[in-house]
Order: sequence, then C-alpha cells, then structure tokens
Amino acid sequence: MTPAGRGRSAVEPQTCFQAAPVGLFLCNKERKTQKGEGKALTPTPPAWSCPGASRFVELPQRCRGPTRVGIAAEEAPGPDTCTAIPGRKPAGRGGRAERAPSLRLPRPFRRLQPPSAMSPGSFFLLLLLLLLLSILGAPGLGDPGPLEDVVIDRYYIPKICLREAQMGDFIRYHYNGTFKDGTKFDSSYNRGATVAGVVGVGRLITGMDRGLQGMCVNERRHLIVPPHLGYGSIGVAGLIPPDATLYFDVVMLDIWNKKDKLQITTLARPLHCNRTVESSDFVRYHYNGTLLDGTPFDSSYSKNSTYDTYVGTGWLIKGMDQGLLGMCAGEKRSIIIPPFLAYGEKGYGSAIPPQASLVFSVLLVDFHNPKDGVSLEHLEVPEPCRRRAVSGDFVRYHYNGTLMDGTLFDSSYSRNHTYNTYIGKGYIIPGMDQGLQGVCVGERRRVVVPPHLAYGENGAGNKIPGSAVLIFDVHIIDFHNPEDPVEMETLYRPEGCNLTTRHRDFIRYHYNCSLLDGTKLFSSHDYEKPQEVTLGTDKVIEGLNRGLLDMCAGERRVLIVPPHLGHGESGARGVPGSAVLRFEVELISMEEGVPEGYLFIWHGEPPAGLYEQMDLNKDGEIPAEEFSTFIKTQVAEGKGRLMPSSDPDKVIADMFRNQDRNQDGRITPEELKLKSDEDQEKIHEEL
Repeated sequence: MTPAGRGRSAVEPQTCFQAAPVGLFLCNKERKTQKGEGKALTPTPPAWSCPGASRFVELPQRCRGPTRVGIAAEEAPGPDTCTAIPGRKPAGRGGRAERAPSLRLPRPFRRLQPPSAMSPGSFFLLLLLLLLLSILGAPGLGDPGPLEDVVIDRYYIPKICLREAQMGDFIRYHYNGTFKDGTKFDSSYNRGATVAGVVGVGRLITGMDRGLQGMCVNERRHLIVPPHLGYGSIGVAGLIPPDATLYFDVVMLDIWNKKDKLQITTLARPLHCNRTVESSDFVRYHYNGTLLDGTPFDSSYSKNSTYDTYVGTGWLIKGMDQGLLGMCAGEKRSIIIPPFLAYGEKGYGSAIPPQASLVFSVLLVDFHNPKDGVSLEHLEVPEPCRRRAVSGDFVRYHYNGTLMDGTLFDSSYSRNHTYNTYIGKGYIIPGMDQGLQGVCVGERRRVVVPPHLAYGENGAGNKIPGSAVLIFDVHIIDFHNPEDPVEMETLYRPEGCNLTTRHRDFIRYHYNCSLLDGTKLFSSHDYEKPQEVTLGTDKVIEGLNRGLLDMCAGERRVLIVPPHLGHGESGARGVPGSAVLRFEVELISMEEGVPEGYLFIWHGEPPAGLYEQMDLNKDGEIPAEEFSTFIKTQVAEGKGRLMPSSDPDKVIADMFRNQDRNQDGRITPEELKLKSDEDQEKIHEEL
C-alpha cells in the first residue's frame, strides 16, 4: 500500500490515525516485525502502525470509521461505530502474542460497587463526585471529548493516482463547508470558481492544510476540523461562531509544482517515421483537451477540422510548442502541461480556470516546412529504363492520392481510367509537375507534395483540407512526345533478304498487340490465319503501316507506336485514349502491289485494239463474264497483275463496275477507258 492508499493490500486494511506534528492522516496498517524486516521503530515494535506515528492502537476487525487516539471506550452496537480499545499486541514472527498494558480507568470511572458493599458515606461522596464532574464537563464513557486533530475520511480514491499533493504543491479543489448540524457556511461551488493555492505552507487554516495533503486528483475526502485547527475561539464574525468544529467535503481537481516539467507519453507511433516535427514546421493535428480531473474544455474533433499552426514561433502555448516537437505524422501523444506553460494565473475564458494543468491527447495528421520541396521515393524502377519523361511529354499514369494520415482523397483506379496529361506545362499542380519528371514506363513512385506546391491554404473540395500535405503513389503506364516517331526494334531478319515490303504491297503477318504495361489487347494468333492487308490503303493504323515497311518475309520486329500514329486521344474499342501501343510482328509473306489508284496494271504496253480483244464473242458489247475471263487470262499469261487481295474476283468486279459507267451490266466502246486516259481528261477539265 502506498501513502495515497492506491491499490489493495493482501491484508484487510484497517483505519488508524497518527498524532504527528504534521497532523492526523488516514492511513493503512503496515506489518512490523522484530527480526528480518528492517529496524524496529521502538524496542518492542507495535503490532500495527502508521508510518511516523507516535502512538499505536490496534483496531478491531469491524473498524471502518474514523476514531481518535488514546480514548478508552467500548465498541458501540452499531456496525459502523468504531472506537479504539488497547488490546493484545501480536508478537514478532513465530512468537506468541503479548497482552498490552491495560489502560486502567480512573477510580471514579470503574464499575460501581453495589451499595451493600460500600458504606453509606462513601457511596454518597461518590455520587457527589460524579455530579461535580458532569457539571464541570468531564468526559464520560459515551462522550470521547474534543478532537485532538483533523479527522479524515477518504470516501473515494481513484483507481489511478499518478500524484499526491505534497507540502509546497499548488492545488485546485472544490469544497462544501458545513457545521455539524449540516448548516452550510461556505462553498466554492456556490461561487462558481475553484479554490487555488499552495498546500502545507500556512496559507490555509491548519486543519485544511493538513487534510489536503496526500490527496490524489479526483479523490474525495470528508474532513472534520476541530476549532483549534480552524478559526479557534474567535471564529469569523457573522459566519463561523467561536469554537466551531468545521466539516469539509473536498474534491481535488489539480496538483502541480513550480519544478514540474512537461509530461509526454507516446500512445502510438508509426513503424516507419522518416521525419519528425522541428521548430518552424507547420503542423496539422487533432486533439482532445481536458483539465487534470478529466473535464473536457476543447476538441478539434467536435469542429470536424484539424488545428493548423506553426510550431516554435509563439503561436501556441509554450507547453504545446514543446510537446509537439519530435512527433511523426500519425503519432499519438498525451501531453500534460503545468499552468506556467499553459494559461497560468489568468486561465482562458470560462473553460480553463486559472492555475489549471492541461491534458492534451494529440494525433498529428501531417506537417511540413515552408522551405520543403517535393519528396520522391522510388518504389519500383524497371530495368532497363531506356527513356525517362521530360517536360512536354504526355504521361498516362494511375495513382492513389492520400493525406499523410492515410486518408484516401482520390484514386484513378476507382474510375478504372488513367490520368492523362502533359507534364511541365502547368496542367497539373506544381508538385506533380516536378514529381513526374524523369519517370520510366512501368515505374512506381511515391510523390510527397507540400501544400504550397499543391492546393495551399484553401485546399480543394471537401476531401483535401487547407494546408494539407499530399501523397501520391503513382504507377506510370506510358508516356510519349507528340513528335515521337514509331520505334522499331528488329528481333530477327533472315540472311540474304533482298526483297522487302513497299507501299501498296499485299502482305500476310502475325502480331501481338499490348499496352506498354504489358496489358494484352489483340493477337492474330487468336484467329485461324494471319492478318492480311495492302500497305498504304488505310486499313491499319499509320504507325503499324510504317512499321511493316521494308520487311523481309520471315522477319520479326517490335514496334512502339505513339498515340498520334495509333488510335489518338479517343482510343478504340479495347484501346484506351492516348495509349502507346506495342506490337510484336512477324512477316509471313508478301505480294508486289500496284500503284495507288490502280486495280490492275500491265507489265508492258496494253494490247492494241483492247476493246476488240476483250469482246470475246464479237457482239459489240462486253458483259461481266467476258471482262473477268479476259483479265484472268492476262494475269495467268504474266502480262499483267491485279491489285493483291485475298479475293481476286472482288477486285475484278470492282474494275468492271468502274468501266460500266451507266451501270447497265455491259461495257460499250465509249465507256472503256484506261486510267491514264482518265487522268489526262481530268487535267484538261481542270485547265
């Protein structure tokens, strides 16, 4: 057991009092032995003692209430009545109990002898003596007489007592003062203000000075102060009569000392703390503020807003300025601030009384310094990184945006769409403009942006508070520059490659198409046969068309196609807007093509009398069947070639439709014209 009475003893506690120079204090019994447990307080130590007591009394097990020392009496019938009876003292360890010297009553107080055993004169004298003693006010068996010292009843002791009031401490307390009959003569509650002062230095009445020592914050005591320790035989005119015994009901609210220092307790601290608060930093934190007795006076949570301020520049009370130093973002602390580091003698408004110790439970949300720049953490950098983004590049990236306490305020993943923008051109906040410089495709990077490079004091919307530090976890999907060409890398080229693809050639090829982050989009291997296309006919995107030129049959390439040579800002089905595409291509075969605008060309000069040769039955008109037979014969004899296609009949049908000007199903001599003749006529028409 401690002097403050915290916790529970292994032995049932007993109530006792000590008549010591500093006054009477309620305490608990402590076992003292003759051997093996330190020096004895007296040559024959008492059975149960109060530390520092000059007189010792053994109390009955039923004792629960206060009593006075050295007054012989008998236990009253009531269960809560307790008086002191000198009795048997336990011996030292292993010894026998000894009978304490009997406190013999004066002869007049002994049991009266029956009249038959006394002479009439003696009995008469005894009656006169008793009458005289009663008139003079001598104490009887039922009245123990005036109190010698303060009586203390600790009727509520908090489970946790971090500190006890000691001589010289500053204290704050509430009290009600009454007389024995319950009449109230004074109350701090009625005045609406606590009492503050120094205990044990004579600034209070002696009884109060003694009765307040040893108290814990939130402890409650009943004090009975005899007149000689109160206002004595003089009293207080009109308020306290002479020789009045005073009854106080006291609750302790605050204890501190001029030698006190800031008390900081770390409640939670993040595992990773790369930086702590320093003087001149700007901090954002949540707090609950209470007095030492637990009375709340303020909370940032109730305002649904952090408290934002500079540290170490005089904007805060001194104790808070000191208590925030060294904190990590996300750390929780309890900070107990003595009054001289808080609001001192004046207090603050009606919420914080004068000379009040303050308790702050603080959660540091974030902090920064006005001199901070963007902080980068490279989480994953692919190898190799052939190119890094620079100002003017167009970047596509995914991100999660959080505050320093982990609160998510935005995410591109939630929209299932990358954020696409130019960097270095002011389209995004300055911190991100800087933070994306030098990224590689596929890189994962953390960008920490101070508020002066983000949304400043005003914040943005209802998700980004003012003066908030922002953290972006970024994944770079791709980037390009509007001036970028198609990048080509040859993986395999057959030896002796003399014939390569040209504009208007008909080719067959296999391909795999993906985004730069590896996301698969399309593949010709998913179909039964290779892809077929005539180069230069706008049947494929421009970047792929360029990448298929100058290839040999059997050659394999990797093509990187920027969006302006791909599907542009709008994208296509399955292709995101502004996406850089990666193609793996293999040329299977190729056929020589025909010039643009031609469906068929002769390898030499066209036959003389072309219409007559084409009119196979010589009936003066050429139907579709005769036209098709003639063209196929020319191709078979090697005299000409059709535009390469997987469907030659369709090409021939297109040729016939072009020559059948009136669309009557037959070609007349007037309708049949070569393309060179048509081009010449157009020139004359333009002239």
